[in-house]
Amino acid sequence: MGARRLARIIGTGPFAPPAYESLAGAIAHAVSDGRIPVGVRLPSERELATALDLSRTTSSRAYARLRELGFVRTRRGSGSLVELPEVPGGRIDHLLSPTEPTAGSIDLTCTATVAPLGLVDAYERAVSQVHAYLPGTGYYPSGIPALRELVAARYTQRGLPTRPDDILITSGALGGAAIGIRALLGGSGGVLVESPSYPNAIATIEGAGARIVAYPLEVDDDGRHRWDVRAMGQTMRENRVRAAYLIPDFHNPTGALLPDADRAALAAELGRSGVVPVVDESLVELGLDGTPGQTPLSVFAPDSIAVGSTSKIFWGGLRVGWMRVPAGRMEEAAVVRLTLDLGAPVLEQLVAVELLRNHDELVAQMRARLAAARDRLVADVRTHLPSWQVAVPGGGMALWARLPEERSGALVSAARAHGVTLASGPNFAPIGGLDRWIRLPYTVAEAELAEVAPRLAAAWEDALRMPGPIPDERARIVA
Repeated sequence: MGARRLARIIGTGPFAPPAYESLAGAIAHAVSDGRIPVGVRLPSERELATALDLSRTTSSRAYARLRELGFVRTRRGSGSLVELPEVPGGRIDHLLSPTEPTAGSIDLTCTATVAPLGLVDAYERAVSQVHAYLPGTGYYPSGIPALRELVAARYTQRGLPTRPDDILITSGALGGAAIGIRALLGGSGGVLVESPSYPNAIATIEGAGARIVAYPLEVDDDGRHRWDVRAMGQTMRENRVRAAYLIPDFHNPTGALLPDADRAALAAELGRSGVVPVVDESLVELGLDGTPGQTPLSVFAPDSIAVGSTSKIFWGGLRVGWMRVPAGRMEEAAVVRLTLDLGAPVLEQLVAVELLRNHDELVAQMRARLAAARDRLVADVRTHLPSWQVAVPGGGMALWARLPEERSGALVSAARAHGVTLASGPNFAPIGGLDRWIRLPYTVAEAELAEVAPRLAAAWEDALRMPGPIPDERARIVA
């Protein structure tokens, strides 16, 4: 990481005396916050001092302080590398495993909604058609033709011409991502992953034996996230990654949306770096403010693999997803698919067909429900937790709230006593950090939603009384 980029992340001061303590605190909190990724090499002491208009002594003492805190490891010939302090018992598991909530508790670990009206009718229509498939074996590793045709038509309507033969039906979008990553890597290699990112995808990529390279999304002063495409390209080339897992449409968990201009630039960086992306479009249909959908990233990057699902727009219980695979990669993807499973259930595929035929009406209902819930939760959090920073996402299913202190883990622990189950920020960190963030889904029932902010406010008071993870140096930094 160059000195100028580091300066943009932590600010250029002025730093309150002693300046080295303030500088070390700023860097430590940026690491904990996920803005500086673990494993990156910091600029030299001389370069940093020049960029910040500080003395070499100040930058040297700041790096020494970071080594004491466990945020930097210095090796001869390798410079100062960012790391996280050791945690007794290891770091939190990335894999979200929602458990059965206790009576009266609110489960905020998962972005999922109840089934839409009309789902039972869709099942009944599907059951009436399943007899036509009974004489066969029931195995459709590619997916039943009717579903592949509808999925291909949706891509074409969005501006990405697609044939049914380009579609592979999978067990959810996560299943598609697993197939895509394994097909692209062939057993080894690096994968670029945004930080934060979807926890189950992080676990899936790790399970494929991939080396994860984190790219931290940029965070504006108002808490909104964005992509620095040039920095992504630099990260890809410096770490020699072969694939990427990206969520450009209402990014999970931040809700950020990659603009068309940046999509074209990102595609150029991917091509220059020889990197093929797996593009997760699970939330692409859930724009909540009437904003026109962006051009699919695959239009700009034709070699990319796109994955989607019925889970977010209809119901997670279907477990039906899909992949759009370039013709030159379909055979490899199909071979990998057969090593994982033999296809999605026929009945659920028929249900998905029925729902997709009524797509526009059902998705419109989902958007209206989510928009109202989002606005309610934003207002409640701002009322009950005014010290939290909440940027209103243009789409998706959750808020990504910035806490005033790195106490996400403490909040998760405290919230249990108040009947709320949360996933802490570090769950969403591919390598580490993000203890200053918490994801708040607005997908729960209306009665539960009204209780979320009051319960969190009480839990936050308890969390503030718990020991903090690192010394609070922020008070030394002059805004």
